[in-house]
Amino acid sequence: MMRRRLLLITTVLFAVSPLLQAADEPLMFNIKRLSMESALRIAQASIKECRKQGVQVAVTVIDRGGNVQVVLRDVLAPDITVKISYQKAYTAMAFNSATSGLKSRFSHPFSVPKVQGLLIADGGIPITVGGTMLGGVGVSGAPSGKTDESCAKAGFDAVSGDLELAE
Repeated sequence: MMRRRLLLITTVLFAVSPLLQAADEPLMFNIKRLSMESALRIAQASIKECRKQGVQVAVTVIDRGGNVQVVLRDVLAPDITVKISYQKAYTAMAFNSATSGLKSRFSHPFSVPKVQGLLIADGGIPITVGGTMLGGVGVSGAPSGKTDESCAKAGFDAVSGDLELAE
């Protein structure tokens, strides 16, 4: 009896599934991605800015899927800064917002930031151009998250004009 019901439900779903897809919906999407060279320029410019401010940090640049494209860790930056910079980049990308702007948004003890891999701390910014999410950049290692974020922003600013032109 149970098998018959399952077979009937499966048959009905299979039969109506073409009807559920709207005729004007595209079958594929073109997705813009950040080149490795652009990601490297972002990371290098972030490191350069932090060095100007007298700190050594780690920088992680991720793509729109949260996959690492570039990681740079300056000579004296602690090892843990690599993991933290990734989490900041991922959080910024996931919420399409600078991580500094998320602190007041998630104040409940059981809110979203309790999800493993998210880090609500200054130092992560999304990489968006013309409304298109390309990824995120996270910086960790400065004594202040504000410094981390200013370095991340300097990294993005180093390529933003070229990315806008490529748009």
